[in-house]
Amino acid sequence: MDLLYQTHSPYARKVLVFAHEAGLAEQLRVIHHETSPTNRNDEVFTVNPLGKVPVLILADGEPIFDSVVICDYLETRNEQVSLIPAVGPRRWAALRMQAVAQGMCEAGIGLRWDTSRRPEHLRYPALAEGMKTKLIESYDYLEQSTELDQPVHVGHIAVAAALDWLAFRNLPDFETGRPRLSKWFREFLQRPSMLATPYDGETRD
Repeated sequence: MDLLYQTHSPYARKVLVFAHEAGLAEQLRVIHHETSPTNRNDEVFTVNPLGKVPVLILADGEPIFDSVVICDYLETRNEQVSLIPAVGPRRWAALRMQAVAQGMCEAGIGLRWDTSRRPEHLRYPALAEGMKTKLIESYDYLEQSTELDQPVHVGHIAVAAALDWLAFRNLPDFETGRPRLSKWFREFLQRPSMLATPYDGETRD
């Protein structure tokens, strides 16, 4: 299977970390692609009308996107410990945690647009402040979450990828004043799946 990837995408990294945790990484051929809303990548558009990575291309050529759907697919091939609980409260807790991570990435990307990527005369400080608020509230939510202490699932993977990306991009700090979250994050960073998938590179607009 081919995984269209980007070394500085939190969504792409989530998928690759998931693959490592599921024992499937060796089945993937990882192909880096640069994409952004202002930088069209024709190869990616041929398999994803949104022009975004990650995209997983199966052996028969069928593309699967986005990161949530790719992780769902990989779970169907996961012969190790389940990373997406099938039923019950643990399933909803894992998916809820993944949703928080997705939202943090969206807020962080929005904050970057309005503080560094968009031309200064087009920036909207109130929107940037709103995105920052979403991040801070999410950090506080995670600090109080009992889910941090549960066995690894897709929610943990998504949160770790999101937090490490926020640190990589020098976005609002999530460790100061949040000892539980900081300890959990520092320990998760040492997992082989995280060590094998470091962030690298700059966005090309």
